[in-house]
Amino acid sequence: MTELTVPSWGAVAASLLLVALTALIARHQRLHLTKELVIAAGRAGLQLAAVGAVLVLLFQHAGLPGALGWVAFMVVLGGQVAGYRGRALPQARTTATIAIATGTAITLGSLVALGAISPQPRVLVPIGGMIVATAMQATAVSLHRVRQQAQSDRPAIEARLALGLSSREAFLPFQRSALRTALLPTLDSTKVVGLISLPEAMTGLILAGVDPMTAIRYQIIVMYMLLAATTIAALTATRLAERALFDNAHRLAPLDTSRVRSRRPVI
Repeated sequence: MTELTVPSWGAVAASLLLVALTALIARHQRLHLTKELVIAAGRAGLQLAAVGAVLVLLFQHAGLPGALGWVAFMVVLGGQVAGYRGRALPQARTTATIAIATGTAITLGSLVALGAISPQPRVLVPIGGMIVATAMQATAVSLHRVRQQAQSDRPAIEARLALGLSSREAFLPFQRSALRTALLPTLDSTKVVGLISLPEAMTGLILAGVDPMTAIRYQIIVMYMLLAATTIAALTATRLAERALFDNAHRLAPLDTSRVRSRRPVI
């Protein structure tokens, strides 16, 4: 069996030619994205190098508490990013952080409790990262959809309230719509996994020299955990957003649309 060639830093530098090609295409097509592409590529490389150095120290010295602390850091950061998508909603970032934390804690805790993964730092950090990223995306979509519906469907919601429905009953169809929208991307990718492309976790294991059937077992666990994380985070986000939208008298709160017009990124 041919030994796997690990890319050197020189090879990594050479891959910048692909970034240059992308930037040239963007410039030639006048997309006004050339500067942003170059900055994004440079930022990604620096961030990954920095994270790699931190993880080396974490795995060698910090142990399990350090790994859990890193996962918690990712949850907080993910809450800031996802909360930005629903920024007109009351307490959007708090809602997003709680939703991501809930999805991550239940999913990651279940995997450890069931013996599906080992409670070791070098396992918890990458698996936790995948869970947090998926929960963040689902939360962002959920809050964005809830915000849109609270704005565009406000007359319909208030009409349902006027008919005597509680805030929970009045908003339930719109909450379900937001939840469905958040679940569809993960659901669709789960349906075609392995048929259209090999997922990242499985590809990484195969490149590392792991037997394909072993990689498949890991990937099945990964797909199932991402489904759970998506569902739990999206459900938590929509329920918390619904509660924040109504006061104790079941009145729909006004939205701060000035925040929606702001284009300043979170990070």
